[in-house]
Amino acid sequence: MANQTTAGSSSPEAAAEAMHDRELSAADLFSPLTMRGVTFRNRVVMSPMCQYIAKDGLADDWHLVHLGSRASGGVGLVIAEATAVTAEGRITPGDLGIWSDDHIAPLARIVKFVESQGAVAGIQLAHAGRKASCDVPWKGGAGLLTPEVGGWPVIGPSAIPFSEGSPVPKALDQNGIDGVVADFEAATRRALAAGFKVIEVHAAHGYLLHQFLSPLSNERTDDYGGSLENRMRLTLRVATGVRSIVPAELPVFVRISATDWVDGGWDVEQSVVLSARLKELGIDLIDVSSGALVPHAKIPVGKGYQVPLARQIREATGIMTGAVGLITEAHQANEIVTSGAADLVFLARELLREPYWAIQAQQELGAEPTWPISYGYAVQRRTR
Repeated sequence: MANQTTAGSSSPEAAAEAMHDRELSAADLFSPLTMRGVTFRNRVVMSPMCQYIAKDGLADDWHLVHLGSRASGGVGLVIAEATAVTAEGRITPGDLGIWSDDHIAPLARIVKFVESQGAVAGIQLAHAGRKASCDVPWKGGAGLLTPEVGGWPVIGPSAIPFSEGSPVPKALDQNGIDGVVADFEAATRRALAAGFKVIEVHAAHGYLLHQFLSPLSNERTDDYGGSLENRMRLTLRVATGVRSIVPAELPVFVRISATDWVDGGWDVEQSVVLSARLKELGIDLIDVSSGALVPHAKIPVGKGYQVPLARQIREATGIMTGAVGLITEAHQANEIVTSGAADLVFLARELLREPYWAIQAQQELGAEPTWPISYGYAVQRRTR
């Protein structure tokens, strides 16, 4: 496998020299960022995006090419899609999984290639809770209510369905909650065995941990419901467990929905409290998204609409943040970093449209493009 990269030359040594010669601000989009013992070559991240095509949770050639091509395309960190810690925690039957040792080798193959291209490989660990057991999006995404059509029972903090017609989740008891924590911990060990250098806990987008956080989906009266402290308890337990397993030299992220965009729901003020607690537990970065807990939320979608949430959390707590959501332009992404709104910029759909977005952004911002060696020779050579 060819090594990344060439910056105006087919020589890796010349690429490294060019990087050192270039004067970089500590907060430039294409400056390296070291977090614990891991260095990202730049601040551009491939955000986890579900592909919904895995069989039995196993990664295949599609996942290798999907993730590997963005590593070749110059991003600093590639995060594999929401990967279910249990089979019942999948959003759809096509989700990636990491609930058995059989999942390790196919994921390790991807990690090896991503790293060969100069990027860092990360994985997002997830449990869908009441939003599990759905059909794939191109078939409508409706809840699979019976085993006859491929569905399975769903769980949650309370017996409140996501929407009308969605399955009613079974409220977890203490044993069930303890089992969720254990599932995340076991998944973390497998992710490390596969070689991932960044572990992200998914506590956003209306999935299980987010369901416990929000009073809109959590009506419990025990130690996991009611007060903010109680509603945060499961997320903090999972974060504590994951952080205790991940070696000290590797970072752990947590993705949150900073607000439900609904009155009486989870909001940015509560997110600040949660983020501060996560920082105390050794979490390194909050990946700041929003919404998706309830279907009727009115979200003010627009260019970089979630960036202010990342800034507020970063400024209030001092923890590093990642910004995501309708970030499409190089100068926009650079401004997010240089202004101090976030430390990393997560791109999703824009990287689907253009796998080589990072290299194009380097050119737009006046930096030497870091093409893969095999491409750089052809792209940069003079033709007669």
